[in-house]
Amino acid sequence: MNRDSNAYTFIFATIMVVVVASALAFAATSLQPKQAANIKIEKMQNILSTIGVTATKEDAEETYKKYITEEVALNSKGEVVTDVDPFKVDLAKELKKDEEKQRFPLYIADVEGKKYYVIPLRGAGLWDAIWGYISLEDDVNTVKGAVFDHKGETPGLGGEITQAWFQQRFQNEKIYDESGNFVGITVQKGYSGGDNKDDNAVDAISGATITGNGVTAMIHNRLEYYLPYLKEQNTKVALK
Repeated sequence: MNRDSNAYTFIFATIMVVVVASALAFAATSLQPKQAANIKIEKMQNILSTIGVTATKEDAEETYKKYITEEVALNSKGEVVTDVDPFKVDLAKELKKDEEKQRFPLYIADVEGKKYYVIPLRGAGLWDAIWGYISLEDDVNTVKGAVFDHKGETPGLGGEITQAWFQQRFQNEKIYDESGNFVGITVQKGYSGGDNKDDNAVDAISGATITGNGVTAMIHNRLEYYLPYLKEQNTKVALK
């Protein structure tokens, strides 16, 4: 075949496309188990982080099993259901379902005899999805810790929700006001409360108002589904 002909060029290009596509497909398929394992480990590390436990990639699974004593899935009414594996629930997919079909995973931890409830979060920032985990102490009111992440927030602005200094602001904050009403935690622009842990608010990130509002809404909207279950676990807080 004439190598200078259009037919040769077309056939050669077609073969190269098929070869490259096959190679990429094979690579993607081969890497899937490793990618899935990395996602699982990162999830365990984030859950543990909210309760003050640090785990490496090597010991994440062992540490997770040591401190996470129970995994629960709830329906939209806060009732325990057994039709799903709580750890495998994908909030990105759940949020696309009708509310009554959604499942809400909850992780219960025990650290040196003290109980914690770890709740997954997902919401919307300025540009795309934001997510994370927040843990409550056994009074189901006081925040033990929180971690946040994002898909496309602006570096140096909304992207700062991933930084430890921002996440630490949530430690020891309360999700109920002094009257026992559930209010969540507000990321407040111009906050002047200092170290006040009873005002249900933390200082916002300068220049990231919309992302901060997304964090506020995410915490309130997601925790609301867990209130009936948490009330059953602890009657010290009068839910209204």
